[in-house]
Amino acid sequence: MNTLPLVGITMGDPSGIGPEIIVKALADPSIYDLCRPLVLGDRGIISRHLRETPKLFIRQISHPSQADGKAGQIDLIASCSLKGDLIVPGTPVVEGGQAMVECIVQAVALAKSGDIAAMVTCPISKALMHRAGHCFEGHTELIADLTNCQDYVMMLAGKTLRVALVTIHCALKDVPSLLSKESIIKTIAVTSEALVQDFDLESPRVAVAALNPHAGEEGMFGKEEKEIIEPALEQARRKGYPIEGPFPPDTVFHRAVSGHFDAVIAMYHDQGLIPLKLLHFSDAVNVTLGLPIIRTSVDHGTAYDIAGQDVADPSSLKAAIRMAVFMAKNRARKAIGSKE
Repeated sequence: MNTLPLVGITMGDPSGIGPEIIVKALADPSIYDLCRPLVLGDRGIISRHLRETPKLFIRQISHPSQADGKAGQIDLIASCSLKGDLIVPGTPVVEGGQAMVECIVQAVALAKSGDIAAMVTCPISKALMHRAGHCFEGHTELIADLTNCQDYVMMLAGKTLRVALVTIHCALKDVPSLLSKESIIKTIAVTSEALVQDFDLESPRVAVAALNPHAGEEGMFGKEEKEIIEPALEQARRKGYPIEGPFPPDTVFHRAVSGHFDAVIAMYHDQGLIPLKLLHFSDAVNVTLGLPIIRTSVDHGTAYDIAGQDVADPSSLKAAIRMAVFMAKNRARKAIGSKE
């Protein structure tokens, strides 16, 4: 009996590169040495990409317990049903938007019930999700809502750098007004606890980036450090989190990559993702910390411009699957340890 963890993989936008990278990733036998992958999506859409990988075939099942996890076959649950001529690569349609959400909803339900150990998501279009009537800012917010989670954090991670974000998808001009001591403390707490529970770091070293150049230069370039960030760090330390910073943003990531820190907390999206993607453009993983379930994702978009051309790189999806397995094993081990 195959006891490797079950990992659910959602199709993403069927008009994007999600279906293609799923087939390419699952053509790699090493994935099956780690887990039993289970695809949630439309059989017809996934089948389109088997022409380039004739050694693969789809085995449709109705429940995760039926997944074999055998290399050479794709175990699939038909979470949605789409007309074949409706979906054109590179051309998103509302029906595809509804289908991608249905896959996510089912994956969350299976993860909450314990039928799968983790879920891995392929890219979706935020605009298309809105057009389909689901008004969330993105994947993260939708999954947080489905799991009734208020305290969640987006982390982007590669082999040499992990970055957690205080603010996520917002205009740069809005960042200072969105920062608060509470949001920074929450990000510190969720990140630090996830590094212990899911990443097996007993005493994680976490640094906080300042908002302004030179960490504000004693207030010359901004007062957020003195008025918000530093007080938040003091409160976090009193709560037992040995946080360091705030450090000038132009040096803290170099220090993290050099091995001084296990993760960096950035104040806004591009502050953290520019260095992360410079180092890990192809293999970065998007992780939602703080959820009651494990969710990782590719760190790229739907790539409509190359959809259907058989040139999409599955590296980020493979990395997301590997990280989901790593996190699931760590969380399971911690759960067993807490019961002993």
